[in-house]
Amino acid sequence: MKSRLLTSIAFLVFLAACGDDGSSSNPPPETPSKEDSENTVKQDFLLINAVGKTITLGTNSEKAKASERPEMEIAFDYDFSISRTEVTCGAFKTLMKTFRMEVPCQKDSLPVVNVTYYDAVLFSNEKSKAEKKDSAYSYASATFDAEGHCTSLEGLKFIPESQGFRLPTEAEWVLVASQNWDPSKGWNLENSMSSTHDVCSAEEESEICDMTGNVMEWVNDWLGTFKDTTLVDFLGAPDGGSQGERVIKGGSYLNAPDATTLHARGDVYTVTSSTRADYVGFRLAVGAIPNPSWMSSDGKTTESRYVVQVSSADIRRKLGTSRIKLAFRNDVSGNLAYLDNFDGSMSVVEIQDSLEVYHPEISPDGNRVAFSTRYEGVGGKSQLYVRNLDREGSGLVKLDAESAAIPRWYVMPDGDTVIVYVDSTSNNKDGAAFARGNTWRVKFSEGKFGVPEKIFDGAFHGGVSQSGNLAVSGARLLRARVNQKDTLWYGGEQACNVSLSKDGLNRTLFLDFAGKTGKEFVGTDYRTHGRLFMADSSGNLIMSVPSPEGYTFDHSEWVVDETLADSMGGRFAVVSLTNSDGAHGKIALVDLADSSVMELLDGDELWHPCLWKEKSIYAGLNLKLNLDSAAIYFEKPSDPLLSSKMNIFWAHSDSLKVVAVGSSRVSTAFAPSAITYGPAFNMAAIPSDMDVSNYLIEHYVLNYCPNLEVIVLSLDLDLWNETSGVNLQKNTLAFPGYAYDAKHEVWEENDRKEIISISKGLIESNLALSDLQNFMGWLPVPGDMSWTSGGMNPNIFVADSTWSDSTSVYEDALAQLESIIEKSKKKDVLVIGVVFPQSPYYATTGAFGRHGMRRSLAEKLLERISDLDADNANFVVMDENKMGMHLYPDSMAFDFDHLNYLGGMEISAKIDSLIHAVKEARR
Repeated sequence: MKSRLLTSIAFLVFLAACGDDGSSSNPPPETPSKEDSENTVKQDFLLINAVGKTITLGTNSEKAKASERPEMEIAFDYDFSISRTEVTCGAFKTLMKTFRMEVPCQKDSLPVVNVTYYDAVLFSNEKSKAEKKDSAYSYASATFDAEGHCTSLEGLKFIPESQGFRLPTEAEWVLVASQNWDPSKGWNLENSMSSTHDVCSAEEESEICDMTGNVMEWVNDWLGTFKDTTLVDFLGAPDGGSQGERVIKGGSYLNAPDATTLHARGDVYTVTSSTRADYVGFRLAVGAIPNPSWMSSDGKTTESRYVVQVSSADIRRKLGTSRIKLAFRNDVSGNLAYLDNFDGSMSVVEIQDSLEVYHPEISPDGNRVAFSTRYEGVGGKSQLYVRNLDREGSGLVKLDAESAAIPRWYVMPDGDTVIVYVDSTSNNKDGAAFARGNTWRVKFSEGKFGVPEKIFDGAFHGGVSQSGNLAVSGARLLRARVNQKDTLWYGGEQACNVSLSKDGLNRTLFLDFAGKTGKEFVGTDYRTHGRLFMADSSGNLIMSVPSPEGYTFDHSEWVVDETLADSMGGRFAVVSLTNSDGAHGKIALVDLADSSVMELLDGDELWHPCLWKEKSIYAGLNLKLNLDSAAIYFEKPSDPLLSSKMNIFWAHSDSLKVVAVGSSRVSTAFAPSAITYGPAFNMAAIPSDMDVSNYLIEHYVLNYCPNLEVIVLSLDLDLWNETSGVNLQKNTLAFPGYAYDAKHEVWEENDRKEIISISKGLIESNLALSDLQNFMGWLPVPGDMSWTSGGMNPNIFVADSTWSDSTSVYEDALAQLESIIEKSKKKDVLVIGVVFPQSPYYATTGAFGRHGMRRSLAEKLLERISDLDADNANFVVMDENKMGMHLYPDSMAFDFDHLNYLGGMEISAKIDSLIHAVKEARR
C-alpha cells in the first residue's frame, strides 16, 4: 500500500490555485424556452437505449494496471443521452465567458482541452442553467488558479437523480464506445501530426465521434477497483481514496492505435480532479440514474454515499490539527462507518457486518470504537462491543453482560482506561422505572474487558464525571445525580441527546423540545431541536447555539479530545443535521466559542456521530508566527509533490550536506539512502524546470542549509520549453507557506526555530508526510516495469519535438543554470548537473526525449553545458543519458523517462562516487 501511495504522488500533475467563492456578479447566459431546450438535446445528443444491456469494464490481462483488473460486468436499468461530439472550444468559451478561463483554442471547432475535471463540472452546471434544468452537481465553494481554471470544489456532490447535464459515467462511456471501437480510424499518433483536429473530422459518418482519438475524455467516476462480479448502474468508487484519483477514457492524438484500449482508465501521470493536459477534454451526458451503486476500494458495494464537505485545511484551521476520526452509524445499512483523516484523504470507510451499531464512541487514543446495539429512549436488551477502528473492524470483542448500552470511554486518574455504560435504554420519564436501571463501569485493557462493577442506581447514559459526583441522562427528561442525590434539571421539561463534558468543567450539552424554559432563555421562538443548549455543573443554562437555517440538530455530543491538556479541549461539539423532512443528511462541527456550524459530511442517514481529534500540533508552543500560513505547504496527498516535501526539508535543513532538485526524474531516481557522503534530501518538484530549481536553490537550499556542500541538479533539456514562472506558479501559488516565506526572505533565528517546530509537528500528525520522510523525499517506484511500458498506455511524446524551432525559451533556462552555478560558487557549494536517462527508443527518433526538443539542438545545448563545466570549478556534468545510448537496462526503468527503484539506487550510487571523487580531488 505504501508503495502505491508513493508511486502515485510521484506523478502528480496538479495546478496551484487562488481562493474564490465560485460566485459571479455577472448575469448568467440567456436561457432558452423549454421547447428549445428539448430540441437542443435531441439535436446534439444521441439517446442510448441502455435498459437491459450489459457491458464489461476492465480486463483480465495480467499486463494491465491493478486498477483495470479484473473484468467486471455492469448492467443498466435506465436510458440516457450522450453528446455526439466532444465539447468544442467555441461551445466552452460561449458558455463559460463569465469564468474567464484561459483555454488554448486556435479555432472554435476544435475540442476544448487543458481543462480540469472541475472545469468540466462547472460547464455541465452552466449548460443545465442555460437549458433550464436542475444542476447535476452541487458544491460549497470554488477555488481557481491564475488562469481561471477551477482547482477545487469544496463539498462537491454529484446528484445522480438529477436530469441535468453531467459527465458520462465510465460504464456509460464504455457502452457507447464499444459499439464502434476502432482506434485506427480516430486521430492518433500515426495520423494526427501531434495536434488536435476538428471534432468528428476523422469519423464524419459516425453518430458519435472521437471516442477512440483526438483527445482523451473526463468521465464522472472516481477511480476505484474492480472485482469479478456484476453490478447494476455502477458509478465508480464512492470517493477518491487517499489520492483523489479520477478516470479518463479513450485515446488522443498522442496515443498509438494499438495502445488505445477500452479498458484503460488513466494516463501516464496520476489523474486527479485538478489535472490539466493538452490532450484531455470531455463530452456530456444527460439523464437521471435512479438507483446508482458504488464500490469502495475494498470491493464492497453500496447504494449510499458520503460526500466530505470540508478540506484538511479547514479542519486544521478550526481544530489545530487535521488528524481526526469521525465515527457514525449509517442508518440505511445499520453499519458503523468512519472517516479517518490521518493521511489527509478525507474518505469514508463502512464496516459491513450483521451488527446493529448505535452510539459509537472512539477510544481516548483514537484506535478503537465502542458501540451498543440499542439506542437511548427505546427499551430492550442491548449488547456492547469494542472493535478496532480499521477497514476490517478487526479485534471485535463483546462485553459479557445481560444488557449494556451507550458506552463512554474514560481514562482514570490511575491511568486505567474504562468504559462507563448503562444496562437500560428505556426513556427516563418514569422516575421509578429509571431508578431500576443501573450505571456500570468496566476496565478495558489489551483488547479485553475486565469485570464490570456497578457505580450507582439509575441509567445515567449522558456521562459521569471523573469524581463520580455528577452524572446526567436525557430522553425524556434531563436527570442529574449531584453528590449522590438525584434531581431534575431544566424545569422538568423534555430534553434528550445529553452529553457531559470530560474537560473537568462538567458542562452538559442537550437538545430540547422548544419548551418554555428554553424560549425564555433564548428570548425568541424556535423549533424542536432548533437550539443546542449548554448547562453548567449546577444545571443552570449558560448558552445556546442556533441550528443552521433549514435544519435542526440531533445526536449532539462533545468532541473527544486526545488529551484534556489540549488548549482547545471542551470547545467543540459534533451533531447530526436534520432537514425539514426529518432526514439526518449531514454531520457538522459546532464551535461553542463563536456558535459557528461547519458541515463535515453529507450522506443519506448519518446518525450518532463521534468526532475524535488528536492533540493540536500547536499545543504547548508559544508561537508568534501566523499559524494559518507559516509552514503550511501541504494539505492532502494530491497536492503538488513539492508541497509534501517542504516541512520535511525544514525539519532536516540544519543537517543536510547534499540536496537534489529537479523534476519527476529526480523524484524517482535520487535515493538519499544511497548517499554515503552525508545527510541527503530529494527536493524534486512536479512540474519542474530550471525556474523552479533556481527558486528553490536561491530561496531555501543555499539560505537555510548551513552544512550544505553539494547540490544535485537535474538537467532536463526537454522540459526547458515552459515560459518562466508558469511551473513555479503551479507548485506554490495555492499554498500559503510559500507566500509567507517570500515575505520573510531572511528568517530571524527564532522564527526559523518556530518554522522547524511547526514542520515537525505537521510531519508527526500526517501519515503521508511521515511516510515520505522515511525516504527523505525520495519516491521509489516498482522495479517490474520497462523503458517502453511502465504498465501504462505508451505516451511516447508529450510535446512536439519542433517546439524549440519557434522559441528561444531554453536560453532563459540556460541563463538560470549559470546563475545557480555562480550563487553556489559564492558559498563554496559543488553543483553536479545530471542528465537522467530516458528510453533508448528516442535515439531512433528526431526528439531528445518524451517532452520533445530536436536532438540536434539538444546536442548543441549539451556542448554549451560542457563548456560551463570546463569554466567553473564548482560545476560538474554527469550525462547518464548519452543521447539515449546509455547502459541502463529495462530492469532499471519504470517507463519512457523515469528510472525505477533499482535504477534509482544505481544512479544515486554513481552520484555518490562522483561527489567523493570531486571532493577528494579538491583536497
